[in-house]
Amino acid sequence: MERIWLNEYPPGVPPEIDPGRFRSLKTLIEDGLDRYADRDAYVQMDRRLSFGEIDRLSAAFGAWLQKQGLKKGDRVALMMPNLLQYPIALFGALRAGLVVVNTNPLYTADELRYQMQDSGALAIVVVENFANVVQKVQADTALRHVIVTGVGDLLGFPKGALVNFVVRRVHKKVPAWNIPGSHRFSDVLRDSAGLSLEDVNPGPEDLAFLQYTGGTTGVSKGAMLTHHNMVSNVLQARAWFEQVKLEHATYYIALPLYHIFSLLGNCLLHVQTGGFGVIIPDPRNFADFVKVMQKYPPHIFKAVNTLFNALMSTPGFERIDFSGLVASVGGGMAVQATVADRWKKMTGCTLSQGWGLTETSPVVTVCKLQGQDFNGSVGLPLSSTEVSIRDDDGRELGINAVGEICVRGPQVMAGYWQKPEETANVMLPEGWLKTGDIGRVDEHGYVFIEDRKKDMITVSGFKVYPNEVEDVATRLPGVFEAAAVAEPDEHSGEVVVLYVVSRDPALTAEQIIAFMRQHVTSYKVPRRVYFRKELPKTNVGKILRRSLRGAE
Repeated sequence: MERIWLNEYPPGVPPEIDPGRFRSLKTLIEDGLDRYADRDAYVQMDRRLSFGEIDRLSAAFGAWLQKQGLKKGDRVALMMPNLLQYPIALFGALRAGLVVVNTNPLYTADELRYQMQDSGALAIVVVENFANVVQKVQADTALRHVIVTGVGDLLGFPKGALVNFVVRRVHKKVPAWNIPGSHRFSDVLRDSAGLSLEDVNPGPEDLAFLQYTGGTTGVSKGAMLTHHNMVSNVLQARAWFEQVKLEHATYYIALPLYHIFSLLGNCLLHVQTGGFGVIIPDPRNFADFVKVMQKYPPHIFKAVNTLFNALMSTPGFERIDFSGLVASVGGGMAVQATVADRWKKMTGCTLSQGWGLTETSPVVTVCKLQGQDFNGSVGLPLSSTEVSIRDDDGRELGINAVGEICVRGPQVMAGYWQKPEETANVMLPEGWLKTGDIGRVDEHGYVFIEDRKKDMITVSGFKVYPNEVEDVATRLPGVFEAAAVAEPDEHSGEVVVLYVVSRDPALTAEQIIAFMRQHVTSYKVPRRVYFRKELPKTNVGKILRRSLRGAE
């Protein structure tokens, strides 16, 4: 497809980026840590660390890992919520030439065992709340080094000690564990202060991450993301943000850093721009989240649709100073028009939508950050990125034709770890990746996502996209959240059913169905409506439609 989207690029955004500017993430990270050494890099519960301190601590941690015998290419797992410890461990591992395996701290023992066995990780950094899970699986894995940390370990005295006491003794969130030979993260940093980091100099094609994906749709797979992939996407994102003042911006690390969207957009990008990251360990505590936002007004805010929606419904949100907010970006799931409209009214800043996937490091497209109202698209392909709409036989389709979105660019993964057949299923000749998302490209180059291929509902042969049904449903006053899924039907094969979280106790299923009939064609109207107090979500806040299928 001709790159018609370049005609829509905002001033200052180049058609191509030069990933050769940095040999690896190691050099990219060290460049930022050095340039902004005197600036505050992160804050958690008012405890600040400068880029210079992060430089020193991450180098010490990386040197300690090397001293334990870990060599270039070995895997290190990080199993933590958002804490000051995360960027230190992340940067330290990458600077030591190791491959990072980001791990969901809420994994069950079975899930963790699978990921550790599949990745072959030799070391893990885990918050003590979940050390008992590591204890259960360690004997079945290659894990030789377990580094345990407490939520308050880097918050200073006496605050850190108090936080750890409350977490352990008051809230009782630390189950008993016993891992012989384990190390405390704070002890590691203290004992390694005099060690020198060996310069292993990873190359562009060396692996930086095994980023696991597909857990909600099948067997989890480790996307092999190289240093070239990640450097490219950082530079692509930075080029896009040339539209706004990104240098030294205050931004929020609310989405978990083990998720690729937050890892790139709320960590690696801002190392290159000297941003000030406000760390939110528990983004679901909306009342505390809003209080922090009142204290540290944001300049850049990236989140998912459900988080935007929840924050705007939290008392005190209206008292946040949004005068410096220049960019708001939603990713990870579809941004709904009602949420975008409300965000613009409450903050004065357009909520731009972006799209990508783990296999693309992750960002592929983003809407303009300013001067454009929400249009339902996921934006324009980033610099050095190509998008093609293909049919099931791999043939390219025309403008506004709906098919599977395929992507080519320097951010496309090297493949799935130890799964050549899975890799062959998604990779087309000449470097094209089949994304599994269904969409179209309009005459201006804007990409529109219709839905996930696996989530599509087929009613008497007609295709129904859940995103469209959910978007319409949330326009009805009283509907807070909605999820559309398929339910088997003997006459039409499948029908649409809707799961709803209501903010109006008087709202009925009949009212919702009547509203839908006014706005969508008959086969898209939900046959049944089920009310729920909440909808199942991933830790990022993405609604898990799959777990709702057959729930009634």
